[in-house]
Amino acid sequence: MGADALEERSRPEVAARVRAFFGLPLPDGQRAPLAEFVAASAEAAPQFRWTPAANLHLTVRFIGSVDRTLVEDIADRIADRGPSGFDLELGILGTFKRGRLVRVVWLGLRSGLEPMARLAGQVEEECVKVGLPAEKRPFRAHLTLARARARDGATLPTLPPAPKLAPWRADELVLYSSQLGRTGAVYEPLGVVKLN
Repeated sequence: MGADALEERSRPEVAARVRAFFGLPLPDGQRAPLAEFVAASAEAAPQFRWTPAANLHLTVRFIGSVDRTLVEDIADRIADRGPSGFDLELGILGTFKRGRLVRVVWLGLRSGLEPMARLAGQVEEECVKVGLPAEKRPFRAHLTLARARARDGATLPTLPPAPKLAPWRADELVLYSSQLGRTGAVYEPLGVVKLN
């Protein structure tokens, strides 16, 4: 056996790291009309990076870069709590600003705020229990549509009217990995927690 092979065998197993978050997927019935809106908005406001339709989701908790086994353990702990499903409806277009410049364009929730906040609280508790730092900012349910290309933000022109979307049942919480690339992030489901 060569020295290289022996060295590889004697190294401790290194856990795979992932850039992870928990989110609620958007059903196709809501994704399709939003895709048209995002495409039209991208033409009207090219100074923003608009989220590809395949990436549209509601973030419940961003984790960051951690060992994959850690986030899978968190998902198992959340599943053991038996979280409940709930109805969601997206509503009004909103922004996060720095002064007069817009940094993020989003859609808020018309209904489902309280049960989504409860779910986010459960996820947060399990994250803290395994040693992750607690979130510093309070949870604000929203669906991110775009981020300004400039760090300080940009002026947002008038956008086309946002589509009215039908409510839907949130019945699964997805653990996603996020791989950053030149063309943006690629999300891959790592696991699913069923919401009863």
